[in-house]
Amino acid sequence: MSVETKAPQEQCCSKLKLFLASLSFVYFAKAFGGSYMKSSITQLERRFDIPSSLIGFIDSSFEMGNLLVIAFVSYFGAKLHRPKLIGIGCLVMAVGAFLTALPHLFQGRYVYETTLSHIPEENTTESILPCITNASNLVINIKAAAASKEACEKEAGSYMWIYVFLGNMLRGIGEAPVMPLGVSYLDDFAREENTAFYLACIQTVGILGPMFGFMFGSYCAKLYVDIGSVDLETISINYKDSRWVGAWWLGFLVTGVLMLLAGIPFWFLPKTLPKQGKRPSQKKKDNEIQTCSDTAEVKEQDRFLPDDHTEEQEPKPVTMAAMAKDFGPSLKMLFTNKIFLLILLQSLVAVNGFIGMITFKPKYMEQVYGQSPSKAIFLIGVMNLPAVALGVITGGFLMKRFKLSILGAARICISSALLSFCLLLVQYFLNCDNSQVAGLTMSYQGVPEVSYQPDSLLSQCNMGCSCSLKHWDPVCAANGMTYVSPCLAGCQTSTGVGKEMVFHNCTCMAELSEEQTVRLTNMSAILGQCPRKGDCDRMFKLYMGMSVVGAFISACGATPGYIVLLRSINPDLKSLALGMQTLIVRTLGAIPPPIYFGALIDKTCLKWGSKRCGGQGACRIYDSQAFRITFLGLVYACYGTSYLLWGVLYWHLSKRQKKLALQNQAKVIELENNENNVNGHAVVNIAKESSNLDQESTI
Repeated sequence: MSVETKAPQEQCCSKLKLFLASLSFVYFAKAFGGSYMKSSITQLERRFDIPSSLIGFIDSSFEMGNLLVIAFVSYFGAKLHRPKLIGIGCLVMAVGAFLTALPHLFQGRYVYETTLSHIPEENTTESILPCITNASNLVINIKAAAASKEACEKEAGSYMWIYVFLGNMLRGIGEAPVMPLGVSYLDDFAREENTAFYLACIQTVGILGPMFGFMFGSYCAKLYVDIGSVDLETISINYKDSRWVGAWWLGFLVTGVLMLLAGIPFWFLPKTLPKQGKRPSQKKKDNEIQTCSDTAEVKEQDRFLPDDHTEEQEPKPVTMAAMAKDFGPSLKMLFTNKIFLLILLQSLVAVNGFIGMITFKPKYMEQVYGQSPSKAIFLIGVMNLPAVALGVITGGFLMKRFKLSILGAARICISSALLSFCLLLVQYFLNCDNSQVAGLTMSYQGVPEVSYQPDSLLSQCNMGCSCSLKHWDPVCAANGMTYVSPCLAGCQTSTGVGKEMVFHNCTCMAELSEEQTVRLTNMSAILGQCPRKGDCDRMFKLYMGMSVVGAFISACGATPGYIVLLRSINPDLKSLALGMQTLIVRTLGAIPPPIYFGALIDKTCLKWGSKRCGGQGACRIYDSQAFRITFLGLVYACYGTSYLLWGVLYWHLSKRQKKLALQNQAKVIELENNENNVNGHAVVNIAKESSNLDQESTI
């Protein structure tokens, strides 16, 4: 009676599945931390009173740390205990997140700049005199004003941003082993048909990280930075104010806890696992059978070979010297491939545009359309990122559904690039007018006039008030115009406390044109900047619609673009090509954009804030028109160049495909001729043999 051997059933909670679940959670946690860092750019800039160029440098430190160790980890990590290395990476990322949040403990309470020397008691009605003749009463903080400048600088922690820089770099170092070692570990011990499904699961869970990161960043942006330690009733600004700093540190603490939890399972996983679907005993038995069969086959072949042939068939061991000797020619062969060079340049330019755009997009939405940072971050998380994820999936589906060739994949990339670029060009015309700020974007007489000079803040109505020109303490007048401070508005008295404070008898409103003066019912102002005009909300909705559709269409070309790279390279050079592309694109495509984007954006600043101890702080308001032209101009330059490179790349691909088609056609003709010659020789031979037989039969 024959006994059927049952295939080994896979355990529901095998160690490989535990590794898969743990790796998916790590992908979620690291994506959460990276997106939260992007969402906190504005809050960090305000908290540390630094320009956009410096915050861009801080943001690039993640890539710097990652590039320091990625090559070392990728090469040597495969020979070590990969799960423990991933666990160490999670621990390093957690330490980096906690280090990033550390300045909040040492900096003390956040003191925003204001020209108001004190807050009135609740039972008083009029106590503050904004327009004063003694400029010494204009202080930011009484304690800071009393201390010496050197002591104040030390107390304020002017260089605390270095902790954020180092913490972000540590996160980059810790992230290095996750992708290469995690994917290789799965591929080694999973069934071949399951590997793609497992990677899809990891990527799907990883996509959720940026969504939750941006949404949590939006939530923290609405919380005051010193929440729990100050009375929020005494705060005279809200989350829409350019001086507002949200609880930026809270998200980094959450990131650190997530990374600690994500790294725990990897410390208990083994260095190796049995191949999925095989028992260890069965695997050992198969290896023994395979070894015996191989030995028998070699011995059987050796019976019919010369004695010296066996030595020629033995494979030579690959040494490090041989690998190093082969590296140079392989690298030369790779970089002499025009297709690879074009793909590399196209990726490099496109990544420059993408990184610069995603870094400063929340600020663009804030300055051009008057949106709060929290709302801008939230909309990016719930609208743009899902559109990108859906676009990537759609591109992969199109490739699989229509079984496209390399030229078909290139056509999808070019089509998606052109359509998304057209939508990007439309965004240039979806703009709002500048905020009406007296002395910056409007004259005190109500005439549109952009000025970068501090003296333009002075006018006849506030000349005798001894107002400070350095500080930003905006008030919204009843006429819809914003004034930089109550003093510069010429206000004489005030009522209320905190956010409810109202300023009265503002003399600068009388300098408006006659038509505006007639419609003016009172000469009062409230704290905060005036909202934009009504049509700006409609423009913003159109902008978001164009942005989401453009993100989806652009992402449709991501998977086909990757296929073009894989199918354009010699199979023996694919690993080297992917490694060099990653190294060059991350070095030149991810690190510089936040720096030069930020430096050029700084040029459009109309009013810089003032640090507690003097000196230039963060920018409070930009020339929105110049900001729009600079920001979109840089994005257009990067994406436009990448699309031109796609056109050149497609021309080379089609040219190469035609050449290959001609070569294949020539080979087919040659084979047909060879077959005809063989058949002709065979007919002649058969005729000769038949004649010989006839002669023999006659004899």
